[in-house]
Amino acid sequence: MSPPPGPLDDLLIIDLSRVLAGPYATMVLSDLGARVIKVENPAGGDDSRHIGPFQTGTSGNAQSAYFASINRGKQSIALDLKAPADRAVFEALLARADVLVDNYRPGVMARLGYGWEVLHARHPRLIHAAASGFGQTGPDAHKAAYDMVVQAMGGIMSVTGWPGGPPTRVGTSIGDITAGLFTVIGILSALHDRARTGEGQFVDVAMLDGQIAILENAVARYAVTGVAPGPLGARHPSITPFAAYRCADGHIVIAAGNDALWAALLDALDLGALKANPRFASNALRSEAAETVTTVLEATLMTAPAAHWLPRLEAAGVPCGPLQDVAQALAHPQVRARNMVITTAFPDGTPLLAAGNPVKLSAHADPATRAAAPALDGDRSAILKELGL
Repeated sequence: MSPPPGPLDDLLIIDLSRVLAGPYATMVLSDLGARVIKVENPAGGDDSRHIGPFQTGTSGNAQSAYFASINRGKQSIALDLKAPADRAVFEALLARADVLVDNYRPGVMARLGYGWEVLHARHPRLIHAAASGFGQTGPDAHKAAYDMVVQAMGGIMSVTGWPGGPPTRVGTSIGDITAGLFTVIGILSALHDRARTGEGQFVDVAMLDGQIAILENAVARYAVTGVAPGPLGARHPSITPFAAYRCADGHIVIAAGNDALWAALLDALDLGALKANPRFASNALRSEAAETVTTVLEATLMTAPAAHWLPRLEAAGVPCGPLQDVAQALAHPQVRARNMVITTAFPDGTPLLAAGNPVKLSAHADPATRAAAPALDGDRSAILKELGL
């Protein structure tokens, strides 16, 4: 099963990356139709093939769901880039490729003989995207990094969790995933530029840079106050009420982002008398009194379960939602209606549920089934035949 037709189905991506940041980027490109050939280390392949959770499939072998979900729809060939015969195969692939993706530390590609200057001289239309921990320049460029390292260094962990609590990692690999998404943006920008100039270019994305880029309100608060923000739990630092609030049977999220929504919320909770309270007259005042607002709202919300309050708030036009775990989120009718839970497969064909493609395009289908992840070196024969080698 090949990648579905899509806006990128005329592109060939050579993917030297492993684990998450680079493979996530090439997964997005594959979901949009690009053909992705993973070039893997013959000694075990992508590291994520050995990272759980594992499932024993029809082959009887334990297979990584981590690897299968991120590398669906790709092809695999194992090449030792220090061996002359394998280098010849790699160079034949480069001659046909539109994009090369890697997430090695800076300098590794040059030591292999494939630095940007060499690649650009041989293949002027080739785009080379490198996603690394700290980028190609700066005093830390040579250092290794994983998601946890850049979450810590990039400030995200300092604003995550509860005041006075221990350091808390964001619950998904946001360092890798953000870098992967910015790599896709860089590649698409370079492709657009190539359409005008005929020239490829080098795309340099750092995981740490991505963490700084998504600090948004935290940067604005520091710029204005000169004080580094800290964690606030589940509430917004500048909008109130905008948090998770307790009901009789758990929590719901309420996001009343302006004065009109505040008034609508009070009406829905039969708290209309609070409209005249000067302490809550504006968002700025409510944010200063955020703990008091929480106490007042929860005194009412805790008298009934979430199933009582959510329909009332929705009818009043107040943005709100249930606090769901992963199982509940994947089962939610809206998520299912948007085809955000798809079926792919392990390399041996055993089915696997995975997250779908959030980019919906009017001119292209969004298949509910995606091709399986490749077995290590599983496409060697077909690729070599195609290359005439």
